[in-house]
Amino acid sequence: MANQSFQWYSQLIKPQWAPPGWVFGPVWTVLYLIMAASFGTVFYRAYKGTIPKKIVLPFVLNLVFNFAFTPLQFGLRNNLLAAIDVVLVLGTLIWSIVAIWPRILWVAVVNFPYLAWVSFATVLQLTITWLNLK
Repeated sequence: MANQSFQWYSQLIKPQWAPPGWVFGPVWTVLYLIMAASFGTVFYRAYKGTIPKKIVLPFVLNLVFNFAFTPLQFGLRNNLLAAIDVVLVLGTLIWSIVAIWPRILWVAVVNFPYLAWVSFATVLQLTITWLNLK
């Protein structure tokens, strides 16, 4: 099933500037390590009461939307839902960075590579969605 989904994706029209498929695994591995350390710090500090619990909300939503992308894109094979989802990933990431900036600066700064990649991924997904409208 997974192989069929990736075969489906490989047949989509993509812009010339789309990276090759093998790039995504290493990039996401690094980003998930950054997220584990930084998001984990936010969750721990909120649990301990050293930062307000409401600051956790954009981080939780970011994880939900992030983890929803693959099932939407490759499971449902739905470019439009995946495009909406990646916009939500970007929006909640910006919200997370803004919310945590005054309290734990390193968490905000360490997520800049994640922000750069999600910004790129958003433009890529929106472009793929547009190119494959039927």
